Amino acid sequence: MVGLKTQEDVSRLLKNLHSDLIETMLQGELESHLGYAKNEKSENTNTRNGTTSKRLKTEFGESTIEVPRNHQGSFEPIIVPKQSTATPVESIIISLYAKGMSVSDIERELQEIYGYSFYPSAISIITDKVNRQVQDWQNRSLEAVYCIVWMDRYCL
Repeated sequence: MVGLKTQEDVSRLLKNLHSDLIETMLQGELESHLGYAKNEKSENTNTRNGTTSKRLKTEFGESTIEVPRNHQGSFEPIIVPKQSTATPVESIIISLYAKGMSVSDIERELQEIYGYSFYPSAISIITDKVNRQVQDWQNRSLEAVYCIVWMDRYCL
């Protein structure tokens, strides 16, 4: 947080946070696809195989993310579909989860309204990873002083 002096600095911070969130969600989606967590032993021969860079157009501007891959090439991300430069699903999942919907309700809602097929375990893994990331951000060390500017349109 140190060094935020301009609107561009804040925009860059938000873009980075958003990119990190999407990457975390993609990791959760791959974890569900493979059936085991990263660094966990498994008999599955379809293992992780690095990442591929992808450019996205988001509400925070264009950013580059790392999309995970698997050896068999069977991983088809739903959060950021192949050949897509937008993220239609991530905001829907976060919004529905934030409103208190259960994982199975979110899965049903995504299927009925949007036509996206997620396993409940995928949504659960994604929301758990997002929760961890939010908790890490909430528990970060704070600066001693923050500058706050309040602008009232009636004072102009």
